[in-house]
Amino acid sequence: MTSTRPLRADAARNRQLLLAAAAEEFARHGLDASIADIARRAGVGKGTVFRHFATKDDLLAAIVLDRIDALNTAGERLLHEADAGAALLEFLTIAARQRQQLDLSFLQEAGELNSEVGKVRAQMFHTVNRLVDRARERGAVRADIAGADIILLMCAPNYVASYVPDASPDLWQRYLAIIFDGLRPEGAHPLPHPPPVAEHGA
Repeated sequence: MTSTRPLRADAARNRQLLLAAAAEEFARHGLDASIADIARRAGVGKGTVFRHFATKDDLLAAIVLDRIDALNTAGERLLHEADAGAALLEFLTIAARQRQQLDLSFLQEAGELNSEVGKVRAQMFHTVNRLVDRARERGAVRADIAGADIILLMCAPNYVASYVPDASPDLWQRYLAIIFDGLRPEGAHPLPHPPPVAEHGA
């Protein structure tokens, strides 16, 4: 597990370079990405990688934490927007754009590698629930939509687009628009099944 002590400016910069480089390498090569290639892409030596992250598992967990922290920050900001429907759509757009940049599906085991991942994920689920509650209460989304539905739909636009060979990198936007139209109350039909019971009360 990485240290929680404040980093010097140069160390903090190197850490961000490493996270960005690792995200690109994992996006290209999955779990087979090498520390040497990550260090080369970041413009640092392998020793610098291991000073920040003792193992590849620590690096994987750090990427997940960085991405979920960004979602939490965005979600907290959007909770204060006047238009609750637009806030929820913006959150889903941020989440989809993040996944378009790096598919985190192969990093799900990160929660087992670092207990902090579970904590920030629970915080994100709580934020999503609050965004959905606000949108539902204000009539921006249909009354039978739950936070658990939105958590699952966060992955859907990129998952669908991934099945199209040589797809435009922006194809996910089409499916996000379709999803959000389905969330709106206008013309909605009753859903045939209740929402799933998700972790952390989502």
